[in-house]
Amino acid sequence: MTDTATAQRDALHPLDPLTPAEIEAAVGIIKRSGEVSGDVRFVSVSLDEPDKAALAAHNAGARVPRRAFVNALDIGRQHVVEASVDLDAGVIAAVEFLTGVQPGIVLEEFVMCEETVKADPKWREAVARRGVTAFDRVIVDPWSVGAYGDERYPDKRLARALAYDRESGDDVGYGRPIEGVVALVDLEAMAVLEVIEDEVIPLPPNSGYYTAASVGPLREDLKPLDIVQPDGPSYTVEGNEVAWQRWRFRIGFTPREGLVLHNIAYEDEGRLRPIVARASMSEMLVPYGDPALTQNKKNVFDNGEYGVGRMANSLELGCDCLGTIHYFDAHLCDMAGNPQTIKNAVCMHEEDYGTLWKHTDWRTRHTEVRRSRRLVMSFFATVGNYDYGFFWYFYQSGDIQLELKLTGVLSVGAIAPDTTPKYGTLVSQQLYAPIHQHHFIFRLDMDVDGEGNSIYEVNTVPSPEGPENPYGASFYSEATLLESEKAAARDADARGGRTWAVVNPNVRNALGQPTGYKIYPGADVARPFAAPDSSVMKRGGFIAHTLWTTAYDPKELYASGPYINQHPEPNGLHRWIERDKPLENEDLVVWYNCATHHVPRPEEWPVMPVAYAGFMLKPFGFFARNPAMDVPPPALRHSCCTSRER
Repeated sequence: MTDTATAQRDALHPLDPLTPAEIEAAVGIIKRSGEVSGDVRFVSVSLDEPDKAALAAHNAGARVPRRAFVNALDIGRQHVVEASVDLDAGVIAAVEFLTGVQPGIVLEEFVMCEETVKADPKWREAVARRGVTAFDRVIVDPWSVGAYGDERYPDKRLARALAYDRESGDDVGYGRPIEGVVALVDLEAMAVLEVIEDEVIPLPPNSGYYTAASVGPLREDLKPLDIVQPDGPSYTVEGNEVAWQRWRFRIGFTPREGLVLHNIAYEDEGRLRPIVARASMSEMLVPYGDPALTQNKKNVFDNGEYGVGRMANSLELGCDCLGTIHYFDAHLCDMAGNPQTIKNAVCMHEEDYGTLWKHTDWRTRHTEVRRSRRLVMSFFATVGNYDYGFFWYFYQSGDIQLELKLTGVLSVGAIAPDTTPKYGTLVSQQLYAPIHQHHFIFRLDMDVDGEGNSIYEVNTVPSPEGPENPYGASFYSEATLLESEKAAARDADARGGRTWAVVNPNVRNALGQPTGYKIYPGADVARPFAAPDSSVMKRGGFIAHTLWTTAYDPKELYASGPYINQHPEPNGLHRWIERDKPLENEDLVVWYNCATHHVPRPEEWPVMPVAYAGFMLKPFGFFARNPAMDVPPPALRHSCCTSRER
């Protein structure tokens, strides 16, 4: 190992994502080791994150070795390789070979799958029976096959290929589904195993044109809206560490999760107070409710089966982000192990967010107003037809918000003329979009003022009618300690204004209260409709509840387990809680499920306007008063914010 490479690694923080040079080095070490054959596909190469003990040692001055975690599919030896590579020593620190599991599908396999399907004679015959013979304009989407108990090729790496007739590049591509034809593809051999056919349904007559050049006259009455910061932004960035107002945190990025936030803390009276050690989207499950042949196995785990980080967009100034922007690149690898960079994968900027706080004294006519400014961390991922935006907002009030933005193209199917779909909505002539849901589960490794935390469910309850409640209108807030993992599998309840408080019983604020943060559910908290013994629930049992809490385990990152692709019953979150570990005054991980129920609308075709979901983290006794009282008044031409009428 060269002195230069060692010096470069020494300059990195233990949580910094791998550099392209480190990815290249890790792959080279694996290939030279003899632990893999010549026919290997690299699924991911990412930072092998140090655990909390190692990070504590780093903070005390110790050096933490840089390690890469390599996940690869060795086709030549018919197993999956998991290896931890010590980049400092240039050796494999640990390696494991797994059989009976499938890693997620990688982008190159999508491309090869499309080429394989379009060249297959039986598939061509099937689509020709539906009036499609211009095969060059057909697009093919490989979908994960799931695990339903009726698998005919359980030992093969598979994809279900659905096809669409695309008229041109101005067409979203999904407006003319070739209904009733599914190609089952062996992704290792790149061969069509079988073509499954259903009834012949005519192609819908209309395509989904969506580009500015193709949709007709555009509005001409929009005036420019410029966002400028002539003195520059208020944040500072050192490597992957961000400081803004009183906030401090680090940026990470993985092929599976996308954006990861580490060491979220708030500076309070000279102390840097920890809140969340690690925050990320652990898994996304999208179950569809249509039993038709083409639709009935659309139950995709977008993180574990594809990798949201691998699907991240390169963001563009003026389109995805407005204002003064700081971008972070994402460094991944391709199937051959070569480093690849997604430029501008993560966008950071400030936004004005209206009123932060305000009071007018009606007696003195004196008004105090503060403008709210928030820091935005975001990335977008395109997973086939859908586009998902993931936005973390940090507020001067100490609030943290996660907002999901769902847009892109509905997953659609063709329907016979003059037919009304039972399991979806007609969105264009002979085109319908099936009913479905989106479940996004976020992993929040909570460290509120340290690792000794407890979690309470907080409900508002009415007082019994009687002397204490003479008018029948009294109600109060009641907190219940969730003592163990089983007890902490909970659901949102708007009727009781239900929230959850993560508190540190060992630290008190100036009022003598335990410090804490509350989790506030978003407006959309859909429950699953799948039967308890269905494949969806066996594989994705984490969607059964809004909130889960587990004792910290650094190996438990993914709610669906490490290998969900084609796995019938993975060892995931809904199984971990069976151990029922205690949760009082422990190192806790909270899992929050943002669930949206999507009954499609015609107004969502051909590209749907953004739909929103999310949750909030708000300080609850973390401070003894409003922490934003020291935000200065805005500098305006007409300074009304601290004025007194004369």
